[in-house]
Amino acid sequence: MSVLDEGGAIAAADVDAAGGVGESPPRPDGRLKVTGEFAFSSDLWADDMVWGATLRSPHPRARLVSVDVGPALAVPGVLAVLTHEDVPGSRRYGLEHVDQPVLAFDEVRYQGEPVAVVAADHPEVAARAASLIRVGYEVLPPLVDPEAAVLPDSARVHADRPNLLRHVPIRKGDPEAAAEVVVSGVYDVGMQDQAFLGPESGLAIPAEDGGVDLYVATQWLHVDQLQVSASLGLPPEKVRFTLAGVGGAFGGREDLSMQIHACLLALRTGRPVKMVYGREESFFGHVHRHPARMWYEHGADKNGRLVYVKARILLDGGAYASSSGAVATNAATLGIGPYNVPNVVMDSKVVYTNNPPCGAMRGFGAVQACFGYESQMDKLAEAVGIGPVEIRVRNAMEEGDRMPTGQVVEGPTPVAELLRLVEGKSPAPAKPDFLPGGTANTTRGEGVVRGVGYGIGIKNVGFSGGLDDFSTARVRLELIGGRPSVLVRTAAAEVGQGLVTVLAQIARTELGVAQVTIAPADTGIGSAGSTSASRQTYMTGGATKAACEAVREKLLARLDGPGLRLVGERVLDAGGEAVASLVELLADGAVEATVEWRHRPTSPLDPETGQGDAHVQYAFAAHRATVDVDVELGLVRVVEIVTAQDVGKAINPKAVEGQIHGGTAQGLGLALLEEIQVRDGLVRNPSFTDYLLPTIMDMPPMRLDVLELAAPHSPYGLRGVGEPPNISSVPAIVAAIRAATGIALTRVPVRPEHLTVERP
Repeated sequence: MSVLDEGGAIAAADVDAAGGVGESPPRPDGRLKVTGEFAFSSDLWADDMVWGATLRSPHPRARLVSVDVGPALAVPGVLAVLTHEDVPGSRRYGLEHVDQPVLAFDEVRYQGEPVAVVAADHPEVAARAASLIRVGYEVLPPLVDPEAAVLPDSARVHADRPNLLRHVPIRKGDPEAAAEVVVSGVYDVGMQDQAFLGPESGLAIPAEDGGVDLYVATQWLHVDQLQVSASLGLPPEKVRFTLAGVGGAFGGREDLSMQIHACLLALRTGRPVKMVYGREESFFGHVHRHPARMWYEHGADKNGRLVYVKARILLDGGAYASSSGAVATNAATLGIGPYNVPNVVMDSKVVYTNNPPCGAMRGFGAVQACFGYESQMDKLAEAVGIGPVEIRVRNAMEEGDRMPTGQVVEGPTPVAELLRLVEGKSPAPAKPDFLPGGTANTTRGEGVVRGVGYGIGIKNVGFSGGLDDFSTARVRLELIGGRPSVLVRTAAAEVGQGLVTVLAQIARTELGVAQVTIAPADTGIGSAGSTSASRQTYMTGGATKAACEAVREKLLARLDGPGLRLVGERVLDAGGEAVASLVELLADGAVEATVEWRHRPTSPLDPETGQGDAHVQYAFAAHRATVDVDVELGLVRVVEIVTAQDVGKAINPKAVEGQIHGGTAQGLGLALLEEIQVRDGLVRNPSFTDYLLPTIMDMPPMRLDVLELAAPHSPYGLRGVGEPPNISSVPAIVAAIRAATGIALTRVPVRPEHLTVERP
């Protein structure tokens, strides 16, 4: 039997080029991805392999009356057809709440919910057989309005629990505080998809010990392992996971998709089973960004200094919980923005509906809130009669200020500095390369007006609320072919962000060895947590750094003498004289260390007041957007984006720039293009034909300022980088459109019909 998993193997390739912390060595997977040689999880193959397919509900809500698999089993080439009756262990799974069926067994609660799975000798045979399964549904009226769902007399999505999934209150200062200037607004954010280019896929191989090996694209190997093993009725050690090549993630791979289904089919058939979703099925196979409705009221004195903020945020969690509770917490704790506000009344709620399930997506609650509070800051600036940057600077959070949760903000807090940086850049070119409508020459400039807008956002880094957040790394230093070589092993998921490169840089910096190998991630080592929350460079980078330090200490212990240090491949004494080479020391054998590394502790929020040191670190980014708008056709062209972000320490400067460009692109998508259209619980646009993504033709020139103001407590003083650009880019673009048109835009994405109404 053979398994094609170059996606994992490329992470294990030797990285011989020089490049430590602060440099930008080439990515080991870069050339292969550009040339098309990289193997993603959808490219996996094994001898004697068969294919899996899923039958999904066409209804957003229905009682399951009967399932007849006979017609599917009669199809030549079909090996197995499984329903909920064939799940040997837990019939439900979930990240925060175990509420989601492996296969539906009482009701279907959203369109696309899995009902049965099929294994066959060809993917088309499997799909055809799945379509022949006869399912009896008693169609029920779906609950699709989150505002109705929160009412006490509303019908329940789940009979055994209320629709209110979580309520996070924040109370700070005087709840009855009054102000001279008051502005209010209601803001809406649509449902955005992660839209990764590599759909869900994996290969499950039955093992001789009665277990199963799964090669899969995921964001968190160990949490997958625990959920899958529980449903298979097997101990976790018999359900082994290896990371395959991941074609993007952005939060959409934190939840299970085909993992349990593929393993069930592999164990039933005794053969390797491969499952690969098509693009339409992918829209139903993973969670999305929570739609939100937000009510804000800001009160300030006559000079624009904030006195209070009152806010209500309502998130649509869809049919199952996923990570909705944590998203609601982030929306609450970060929902006032990076501002010093003495009095806060915030209520963040997330509810069950019969809409598609929602969960993690880049920005994780902070994206929705930022659109609300930044829209309010522009409205407040107008009411006070000062500029949009000045209103923000006057209220900017500083080091030592307290969050609405009472937590003291430690370390550099350059909110005002970031705003001044983007404001101070020269204006965008007066004549851009493309007008609204792009290369189609829809307009030649008539009816086109320009606007400039600003946004700044705040995001937590890492897991919060007292969760035991840790990562495990094993580092081995040995001679290979007469040369010192380092092997780094973790379970951290490389999802395209460049973690493989960063871990090699850290190992080179700490041990001075050029030849570094990063082993494929699997569950044979302790957990590294999820590749989410902008945490992997911080956490797994921290674990790798600590393991390298432990290896260095063990190595130097082989010599006697004070003040010994490892420099390059030599050991120097206190006077700087070489006393031994690394080759000589390693002649006595390899040195290895395994470290489980944690950040400083956080604490849960008080359930009544929302007070507590919930977050380990904060990150900040600011954007300035310049747009041209054709007010007759409702077309928008983003002419330029200027951004500034504090990253603490740029471990890999080129990778940091890439993260900022990519996050801003996703923000532009939410601002102008991307929305899953859901009507009565039914998804209307599950394709890249109708779900519109920004392309290279939509992205404007970008100018970046990257600050490196060392953060306390973190390795090398770094801050998480990946999410902040996705947060403040959205309100900046919408603010620019408002400035151009004078239209009070309160919803994203902004659509052409929003811009062609009569203007004041």
